[in-house]
Amino acid sequence: MNVDFSRALEVWAGAIGPMLLATLKVTIPLSLIAFAIALVLAIITASARLSRFRPLKAIAWLYVWVFRGTPLLVQLFIVFYGLPKLVPSLVLDPWTAAVGTLALNSGAYASEAVRASILSIPRGQYEAAATLDLDRRTTFLKVIAPQAFRIALPPLSNDFIDLVKGTSLVSTITLLDMFMVAQQRAAATFEPFYLYVLVAAIYLVLISVLSLVQAWLEKKASVYVERD
Repeated sequence: MNVDFSRALEVWAGAIGPMLLATLKVTIPLSLIAFAIALVLAIITASARLSRFRPLKAIAWLYVWVFRGTPLLVQLFIVFYGLPKLVPSLVLDPWTAAVGTLALNSGAYASEAVRASILSIPRGQYEAAATLDLDRRTTFLKVIAPQAFRIALPPLSNDFIDLVKGTSLVSTITLLDMFMVAQQRAAATFEPFYLYVLVAAIYLVLISVLSLVQAWLEKKASVYVERD
């Protein structure tokens, strides 16, 4: 295959605007909303996994097992195409299905990061809080949670980056994201290679920025640890 750079520039010039607009309108908001929900699910699931109530613990384990053990693409198809078949009264638009599925998928992974961070706190921290007559709620909020957050920050940041990359699959359920815009332009220009290279470049820039933010957050967290 010969690369025609003048043709590539022509294709990119026509596609970059709509693709960046789709990134701003769909990819970024979708990622932020889904991960916000995922964090709530992660905290609830981690708490359930750490509880002594066996039925709750089993339900949380099953949720994590299912969503960590199946591909995101399959989950998107089951939610968007399958659930309305099982529940005819249920109407899911592509945006709702994408947010829900991404949140459930990322929440399962993030819950393990949260759970592991809590388990990594030395038992002596709990004992020290007990000697100060702190109740369980205060101990968790003031002593355990801040330390667990610093430990969980790197894996949670990685989970968010994975979620952002996973948004490229939402075009399969007809959500007009950057990748679907590229597909439409490819069908019109017959230049899929140039357009998918542009998709890769946009994702690369986006993920690189997120990686820099991740490094900054981890540096700030390490400063707090040193001060403590």
